[in-house]
Amino acid sequence: MSTVDTRAARSPAATTFVRRAGAICLWAGLLGAASGVFLAVIPAAVPPERFSYPLAAGAFVAIQLWFFVQHLGLLLGQAALWRTGVAGRSRAAWIGHAIAFAGMALLAVTEVIATTSAEDLYPSENTDPLDVLYGVSSLATGLGLIIVGVAVVRAGVWQGARRWLPLVLGVWVYVPMTPALMAGHIPARLSIAGWMLLYAALGWALTRADRGRV
Repeated sequence: MSTVDTRAARSPAATTFVRRAGAICLWAGLLGAASGVFLAVIPAAVPPERFSYPLAAGAFVAIQLWFFVQHLGLLLGQAALWRTGVAGRSRAAWIGHAIAFAGMALLAVTEVIATTSAEDLYPSENTDPLDVLYGVSSLATGLGLIIVGVAVVRAGVWQGARRWLPLVLGVWVYVPMTPALMAGHIPARLSIAGWMLLYAALGWALTRADRGRV
């Protein structure tokens, strides 16, 4: 079993941060899931060959900027997870947190970069680098969360369903999300919405942190 240090989470300031960041992650996850469903069901304003599908260029830019802000909320949730110490302070846990954080940060930045291709055809030489960025950032986030998730399970500080949340968050990126992303627009959006609901669940778990007990 991993050595776990939750002393930082026992301070009032740390507990307050974890709870507030968890609440932000909760809402970011819920709104992200709603956005995914919205993109799955909204009538298309452009043909499928457009990178901005199903939105027109202006609406696409707007929702990409929203996704950037929303991803910052998910980053806060990941930071709060680290702050709890429930994954322990081993080298592996630290590396997992770092990879997951870097992956989500890159994903957030990629959402902004994608606005430059709002009117491009897909696929094209302009959108190919975006595919690479989305793939690398998502897979890195998933890998990091798997490493963290294994550490959380082994540490045993969290019990019940929340003990498995970080691990499920990471595995979801590989199965079912990655195959769904290649299966078409609707499966892709719904799988991402499912991922966001898992982040919402993580946020909820973090809001339940009590002083001295996380």
